[in-house]
Amino acid sequence: MNHFDVAIAGGGLIGSAIALELAQAGLSVGVFEKGEPGREASWASAGILSPAPEAPGMIPIVPLAKASMDLYPGFVANVEEISGQSVGFRPFGTMDALFSRDAARDLSTLIALHHGLGLRAEPLRPEEARELEPALSPEVEAAALRPEEASIDNRALTRAVLRAAQQSGAEIFQDHDVEAIWHEKGRCAGLKLRNENVSAKWTIIAAGCFSANIEGVAAYAPVRPAKGQMVSMRADELKIERVLWSEKVYLVPRNDGRMLAGASVEYVGFDKHVTAGAVEKILSDAIELVPGLAKARIEETWAGLRPDSPDHLPILGPTDLDGLLMATGHFRSGVLLTPVTARLMREWITQQWVTVDWERFSPMRFATAKKQTTA
Repeated sequence: MNHFDVAIAGGGLIGSAIALELAQAGLSVGVFEKGEPGREASWASAGILSPAPEAPGMIPIVPLAKASMDLYPGFVANVEEISGQSVGFRPFGTMDALFSRDAARDLSTLIALHHGLGLRAEPLRPEEARELEPALSPEVEAAALRPEEASIDNRALTRAVLRAAQQSGAEIFQDHDVEAIWHEKGRCAGLKLRNENVSAKWTIIAAGCFSANIEGVAAYAPVRPAKGQMVSMRADELKIERVLWSEKVYLVPRNDGRMLAGASVEYVGFDKHVTAGAVEKILSDAIELVPGLAKARIEETWAGLRPDSPDHLPILGPTDLDGLLMATGHFRSGVLLTPVTARLMREWITQQWVTVDWERFSPMRFATAKKQTTA
């Protein structure tokens, strides 16, 4: 039987980053992934690093997101140094483009919201926006520059973090399907795999949208998959420096010249098929934002499954089962929240306290609610 200080269910970006953090703290760590590590939501993401809330319900994660953004430069430097691989970090900011007739009013509201949350945002006139990003549509009526935001090549980052975790001593087990948490003497003693048990003092569930499929986890992490479809294009004649947003679409430039466009949000179970309707809408909205993309070459389409919780907020922290922690439910912010999630898990396991308040994201909010409804 394998024994570790920490056993992690899930070998995506979140799980491998936690493994790296814990291994660097001197703990023995085993990561167990049902398929190829890093090939689920971590692979499918766009890699936008923005703490700004996409909807009012996401405002509670802003302090956590800001803390993670502060950690990102050091996180990237550490991963690149250990792995010897570049992760495509682009700290060039993002830009919101507004098309509506009420663009001036919408811009004022957007700027006020950001400033109220302690986020930098600068109003731009249409000509100022196109001076910074000439490829923008002439129909843009106003824009907001968010200079402290960034993007990263999530695929490169995931590969590098997995490599760095292994270089630091973590063991990554591919094709090891976790079936259940292992209860023994009133605590979590590790993980149950198909053909073996894994013993650990601490067990972390970081299996993304598959977390609730692990027996014993759903009460703490009732996550479901939220499908997102994406398109990768190449338009060599276009120069886009920043992530560009409209109300309908986002565009994310990569260092290698690709342009990513996305993304849909669909609740269709674990279906990852790419559909014509979603691709048509993404392309139409992308061309509306940057007309020059009409001549772009389509290089790849794909769909991924984000882990969404009932309140769309992350599920982080200890449970009422001694030794069991959750690190899932990151929804559309998984890449952004990776450094702070890894840091908080390490702090709790090694110190029993954390430097960022995570009570709002406790898995006990679901377990307690379930007990109350069944009482």
